[in-house]
Amino acid sequence: MAFSNIYKNKKVIITGNTGFKGTWLSTWLKMMGAEVYGYSIGVPTTPSMFDTLHLEDKICQHYGDIRNKREFNDFVQEVKPDFLIHLAAQALVLTSYREPFETMTTNIVGTAVVCEAVMNIDWNCTCVLITSDKAYDNVEWIWGYRETDGIGGRDIYSGSKGAAELVIKSYWHSFIKKMPNIKFGVARAGNVIGGGDWAKDRIIVDCVKAFSEGKTVEIRSPKATRPWQHVLEPLSGYLT
Repeated sequence: MAFSNIYKNKKVIITGNTGFKGTWLSTWLKMMGAEVYGYSIGVPTTPSMFDTLHLEDKICQHYGDIRNKREFNDFVQEVKPDFLIHLAAQALVLTSYREPFETMTTNIVGTAVVCEAVMNIDWNCTCVLITSDKAYDNVEWIWGYRETDGIGGRDIYSGSKGAAELVIKSYWHSFIKKMPNIKFGVARAGNVIGGGDWAKDRIIVDCVKAFSEGKTVEIRSPKATRPWQHVLEPLSGYLT
C-alpha cells in the first residue's frame, strides 16, 4: 500500500470505472481510503467484476455519456476531485470495426470533453488521461515505441487513440499548461490480463472459456506478437 498516504480521504473521479481496469482501480483506491466517484455510460459486460464486487454500493456512481460536455463538466464541478483519472473509451479492436463511428466519437470527443472540464477546474487537481500503446503507428519492428515515434495507425481503433493523443497535446499546450493548479499526465498501456475480465474477443478469456468447456481455442492472429501485462502493473503506473 505504498500509495495509501497519498490517496487516503481524497476525492478521485474515474471515468469508465465500470470496465475491467476501472473496477480494479476503483477497488484499489477504496482499499486505500479514497472517496471514489465513478462516471460511466453503463456496465459493459454480463457478468462483470463491477457487479460481482457490488461496487455500486461502495462508491459514488454516476451514469452518463463521456461525450456529453455539459453533464460531465457539471459532475466534475459538483465533486471537486483531488484526482481525475480518465479511462472511459471504446477499448476493443474488433468492436471498432463493427462500430467505427461510436469508437471515434467516444475516444476522441470523449477525450476533448475531459480536457474541457479540466480547463474549468479552479482548485488543485492531478489529472491522468489514459490512451493506449496502439496510439503509435505500428511499423512491425521488434523494439518498443518511443515518444518521438509516429502516432495513429491504419485501423479505426489505433486511429482513434492516436487522435486522442493529438487532442490531449493541443489542449495541454494551448490552455492547461498555463494552469498552475493542474498536474496533467498521459499514460499508455498494452494488452492487459487479470481476473474479472469478461470482455469480448479477449484471448486469455477465450482460452479459459474454451478449456473449461473442453473446446478448441480459435487463435485469431496466430502470427502476431503481443506484449502482455497484469492489470495491477498499469494501474500502479497510473497511481504513481
